[in-house]
Amino acid sequence: MNRSIEFFYEEIDYRFKNPIKSIEWIVSIIQSEEYQLQHINYILCSDSYLLSLNSKYLNHDTYTDIITFNQSDHPNTIETDIYISVDRVSENAESNGEDFEKELHRVMIHGILHLMGFDDKTPEQKSLMRKKEDTCLSLHNW
Repeated sequence: MNRSIEFFYEEIDYRFKNPIKSIEWIVSIIQSEEYQLQHINYILCSDSYLLSLNSKYLNHDTYTDIITFNQSDHPNTIETDIYISVDRVSENAESNGEDFEKELHRVMIHGILHLMGFDDKTPEQKSLMRKKEDTCLSLHNW
């Protein structure tokens, strides 16, 4: 297994069913965008765990589905810790009528896309980000 991408779990029971398939998918996207993969830690956690990080490091007292910490000092290099609330992903999947695993992968690639310069602050940026996420998801063998 590729040790450049690792999964950790905090305060949740969920575990990846097929991490190798997810890792191969992420690596292929990073390479297709001409980025170098240094290391990714995905930390899947509870709402309360991510809320505490959001408050402590970003001064936001709100729930979120993802927080991405860029650890790279080099352009076009992915080295990051990505925290994902499984509770938020589950709720978002349910409210959007989406499969949990697909929504989880959308959020996973969302964090990587941020590191590649995609943003989602304006409606136009959100639209472009969503299209890029959809393109990435279409490459995953569901």
